[in-house]
Amino acid sequence: MKIQDVKNRFEIIGNSPMLNLALETAIKVAPTEMSVLINGESGVGKENFSKIIHALSKRKLGPFIALNCGAIPEGTIDSELFGHEKGSFTGAHENRKGYFETVNGGTIFLDEIGEMPLATQSRLLRVLETGEFIKVGASKVQKTDVRIIAATNKELLELTSRGRFREDLYYRMSTVPIKVPSLRDRGLDAALLFRKFSQDFGELYHTPPIQLEDAARDILLGYRWPGNIRQLKNIVEQLSVLEEDRLITAERLFNYLPKEYPTLPALMNNSDGMSERDIFYKVLFEMKKDITDLKQIVYGMLNGEAPPMMNNEQMGNMFNNGNNLPVVQASFSQSSFAQPIQQSMIIHQEAVEVKDEPKEQAISLEKHELELIKKVLDKFRGRRRKAARELGISERTLYRKIKQYGLE
Repeated sequence: MKIQDVKNRFEIIGNSPMLNLALETAIKVAPTEMSVLINGESGVGKENFSKIIHALSKRKLGPFIALNCGAIPEGTIDSELFGHEKGSFTGAHENRKGYFETVNGGTIFLDEIGEMPLATQSRLLRVLETGEFIKVGASKVQKTDVRIIAATNKELLELTSRGRFREDLYYRMSTVPIKVPSLRDRGLDAALLFRKFSQDFGELYHTPPIQLEDAARDILLGYRWPGNIRQLKNIVEQLSVLEEDRLITAERLFNYLPKEYPTLPALMNNSDGMSERDIFYKVLFEMKKDITDLKQIVYGMLNGEAPPMMNNEQMGNMFNNGNNLPVVQASFSQSSFAQPIQQSMIIHQEAVEVKDEPKEQAISLEKHELELIKKVLDKFRGRRRKAARELGISERTLYRKIKQYGLE
């Protein structure tokens, strides 16, 4: 089945490469009987992927049930999954069938599996390995034919190192891992989703769909969306209900974005393949250099040296320096710029003792970067994926930095 057909059938909106890769993996693994582990932040739509896998599998006519492991109390989760015998615990007034019995021949989706208690993990591992389970309070072994699809927004390997998740269960579950990208990693998909949600809520509330001004659209695409698609849908619904003007300005959109989260635009166009952090370091270094050059001009003028001749374009380049930063074009001549400064310096030269300042050394960004990478790698015990996320760079960039600084 083609990716576009799956998108149309399950109303998946977006064209980002990471989303397409996740869908392609789901389509390929669906006809098999493999266990699947879906990883992604809260609100990215992990349950939709479990439904896609079930609908495209040989079990599509069988039952499907989705369970949130974090929402089931620890004292009752075994009974919910495996059932119990009458009198097996306080309140067990009758026999009860668990989901592994009632969903026989179908699919169980276990969301937030990282919240599952260790004792229940042991029972689940037995089901995955042998297809057998025992009801709570019973001694009879029962068989089941259920496919398990699990999902988590946590790093399960990190939980295994802390003794909160069974390592053997992790490797048994993650036969085929699927990574669902966060909304901030999907580029222009946020704008497509906004338009889809605005149309849906316009039909629901019988109002014209809301639209965004260009500036508001830029904010939408640059926002981090910590709540992902769920948060975006919620904000679109609020705008659809509360705003009388159907054209949303940047100012109005800002009012609906939580203030505790950054709203600065992301660097969308990056033709050099540099990460945002790499670009930030580069800009800082060049700004430092520009400030140092400007200081040297001023100190030279204090000592009676003539300032260098600069036209408007040179002045602009000094502050722009090829970084595509905003440039304010000044319309003054060299003499009109230098004379007031020189006069001011002459007036105050007797009252203020001026000492030559040696050339300020440029910041060693590489040294700071090296120290930061070492610190983060130590923090996560060499786990590059976790360290890359902490540093805000890709794993590929981190690997390149490790080789560059000889940290292997």
